[in-house]
Amino acid sequence: MSKVAFITGITGQDGSYLAEFLLQKGYHVHGLIRRSSSINTNRIEHIFKNKDLYLHYGDLTDFTSLYTCLINIKNKYSDIDKFEVYNLGAQSHVKISFDVPSHTANTDANGTLNLLEAVRLSELADKIRFYQASTSEMFGLVQEIPQTEKTPFYPRSPYGVAKLYAHWIVKNYRESYGLFACNGILFNHESERRGHNFVTRKITLGLNKILKDEKECLVMGNIDSMRDWGHARDYIEGMWLMLQQDKADDFVLATGEMHSVREFIECSFKIRGFDIEWKGAGLEERGVDKKTGRTLIRVDEKYFRPSEVDQLLGDSTKAKNVLGWSPKIKFEELVRLMVDNDCGPWTEEQEAWGSCKHYN
Repeated sequence: MSKVAFITGITGQDGSYLAEFLLQKGYHVHGLIRRSSSINTNRIEHIFKNKDLYLHYGDLTDFTSLYTCLINIKNKYSDIDKFEVYNLGAQSHVKISFDVPSHTANTDANGTLNLLEAVRLSELADKIRFYQASTSEMFGLVQEIPQTEKTPFYPRSPYGVAKLYAHWIVKNYRESYGLFACNGILFNHESERRGHNFVTRKITLGLNKILKDEKECLVMGNIDSMRDWGHARDYIEGMWLMLQQDKADDFVLATGEMHSVREFIECSFKIRGFDIEWKGAGLEERGVDKKTGRTLIRVDEKYFRPSEVDQLLGDSTKAKNVLGWSPKIKFEELVRLMVDNDCGPWTEEQEAWGSCKHYN
């Protein structure tokens, strides 16, 4: 009997980790990729030669391509035991969603509807288990701290609004058509594969530039935003666990710890020997190296969002009790992994200097 998975967004951070995870568990993994004029499959190049990995061209905004993929997969296997669909594809950058709100809505909201309809019409609905990548950004202007599965939503960006539609249409198809469909409300999860224009990766890559060029400076937006940060490897296991249950349900995945962007900067830079001192306030605030007086971080209003999400903190008690899930990688280790990836291996001297344990 064959275990089959179909992943939209397979070339992204979460999709690449999930593909690895499922291949190790003996799945036949099919991934949806968009045609691009430049190569965008670097995160999965190391598994290209796996005989159980198959890639299909398509797009979430194109119902026909989604339906065709499912039918082709259905026709390939006569003995499907498990068929899991993971909808990870999205326009997922919050700041950019303000610049391309229609595209964000078409991909994140209508794209999810397209995929659900393709599942419903493919005559595979009774075999498919569906995972939807919801997001903590749906909480936005938080109504309570911490946020659980029962916390009211208040999205503050086109991305959050589009994801909220997707979240509710998944619940509607579950209740209307009996689909085994789950929403994973995942809080911020980062990794060495995070996109370069996301804030955590911007910090570690910016640090690398500063280490190589004394004239470089990291320019940031709102450094006082608070987030619940975990590692993507932990979170993809949670996605899989949701689809192994007897009953479809929605789950928050989070670490239960909250840290500011400012803390992420301080911890990253301390690992490479910089002790940051903050001077000034507001747009005039600067992060200065205590030893040399060199300005390492500046603030620029062009990186602020039109509306901010000040703090997100998740409570994953339900996931712990029902799924047996809990995150393994703590904040300090996450930062170290990302800094080490982007700034090169540690030396013994840096290891001794670069302790961020006061953030635990």
